Amino acid sequence: MATYASPPAGLPAQMTLHTGRAVFTEAYALLPAGVMRDIVTSYLPHWRDTRAWIIARPMTGFSETFSQYIVEVAAGGGSERPEPNPEAEGVLFVVEGSVTLTISGEPHLLETGGYAFLPPGCQWTLVNRSTEPARFHWVRKRYEPVEGIDAPEAFVSSDQDTPIRWMPDTNETWGTTRFVDPADLRHDMHVNIVTLMPGAVIPFEETHVMEHGLYVLEGKAVYRLNRDWVEVEPGDFMWLRAFCPQACYAGPQRFRYLLYKDVNRHARLGL
Repeated sequence: MATYASPPAGLPAQMTLHTGRAVFTEAYALLPAGVMRDIVTSYLPHWRDTRAWIIARPMTGFSETFSQYIVEVAAGGGSERPEPNPEAEGVLFVVEGSVTLTISGEPHLLETGGYAFLPPGCQWTLVNRSTEPARFHWVRKRYEPVEGIDAPEAFVSSDQDTPIRWMPDTNETWGTTRFVDPADLRHDMHVNIVTLMPGAVIPFEETHVMEHGLYVLEGKAVYRLNRDWVEVEPGDFMWLRAFCPQACYAGPQRFRYLLYKDVNRHARLGL
């Protein structure tokens, strides 16, 4: 079974040097794995035996479309009232353990690598029925409805059951695991997995309107973020506002990250 990075939790030793890589700039933020410790977790209303690292939330003047949590559910924990906002859609991606996700009365076992899309107004619950803690990413966005286009349905999938779509002329070294058809205009966000094989590159500075959350699942790389080249490793989170230039050189192992972006809608004009 695939393995994915998740927060180290705990607490560094008192003699640990302050030589971390955390930074928050006008165009991007880098939250290294080492800052995701016990003391920065939050508890969520109507969730039992659960805590969350909130690694992104809408911020005026920065990244405004989404929030992203890493949720840890102890054995027996979960929620019958998980989502408080009826306008919110969500994606769950399991990085450790397993959970039982019930959508409109139908249970689904999501093991490590499991993926679920939850449309606005979806009736769902989640419980950890195993004997070990489970961890998953929860990406939330306010859905933007469009007249004449139906909202998408809920679905479950997995990393293991979804093929990598390789970019043309890359000899299968740079590709994306796409859980949603990019041409499906019902969806206004994509949460995918990007894979770069050892030594592969993103060969130009992507500069675009989409906001990003990039969580490193495995491997290491040197990532271009605005003016800076930053070394990243498993468990690091990169948070990019719109039009932040980005590129990448993958390291000696396969490099993969979970990617959020907002898509398929007109730019807002004013408030």
